[in-house]
Amino acid sequence: MFATASLAARIERAECTLLMELARAAAARLGRGEVVVEPIGGGVAVHTGAGSPANKLAGLGFADLPQAAELAVIEEAFALRQAPLQVEFASLGDPVIPRMLSRRGYELIGFENVLGLPLEVAQLEEVGHGAITVDRAGPEETAVWMDTVATGFLHPDTFDGPPSHESFNREAIEQIFADSLATPSFERFLARRAGIVAGGATLRIHQGVAQLVGAATLPEHRRQGVQTALLRHRLLDAARRGCDVAVVTTQPGSKSTENVQRFGFAVLYVRAILVKQPG
Repeated sequence: MFATASLAARIERAECTLLMELARAAAARLGRGEVVVEPIGGGVAVHTGAGSPANKLAGLGFADLPQAAELAVIEEAFALRQAPLQVEFASLGDPVIPRMLSRRGYELIGFENVLGLPLEVAQLEEVGHGAITVDRAGPEETAVWMDTVATGFLHPDTFDGPPSHESFNREAIEQIFADSLATPSFERFLARRAGIVAGGATLRIHQGVAQLVGAATLPEHRRQGVQTALLRHRLLDAARRGCDVAVVTTQPGSKSTENVQRFGFAVLYVRAILVKQPG
């Protein structure tokens, strides 16, 4: 799959709408005054609470350049909350952006991969996965789904790559998943192995882009094809509903990267992670 700036812009727009939906859920929980949602330069800056994985500025580089005054407002809002401002910049975006941010005191702390797969129903027809089944998680399974994905995230696989640029405690992970539960566009799935819950995942669809997020397998069920089953089920679901591309974001060198590349995903572009500390 060949990556273009137009495709990257489309994926980054989907990411921005995801963040804004999470921010709306957080605002309903905390009150509007406690949440930051600031559109800027075709992207958006979001802060949904202390330590949240959603606290970031995404989508820059595919529209008008942000003005210094706009950036200053966002930087101040994050500094007032004693929070670092993390910018995730796509490598297919305008290279003026990272130069601008560097001059403002942002530091490069890491990278993440954005991988994609073109979707065709004929190539994704459901195949058997032995004792593994995947179904949508019903309302009565919310607690099970939450515990499964949170536990999976808190026990990451070892991998041959750079250390992650971020880490979160269970409270922060559960809160972001709780906000996703309050957002209709997030669809949840559970995988069972021999009838026992083994993993969970989320699918979000935005204008033909299928975002594969929130996937995790319980440690005792790893290396058994659980993630492959979750991948294929969600991809087929998205293809049947008209999506033409699926995307997933991973840590370079991680087991997640290996899993999706084995399935056929290719790296479309890299996001540079630039951070400005409060004060």
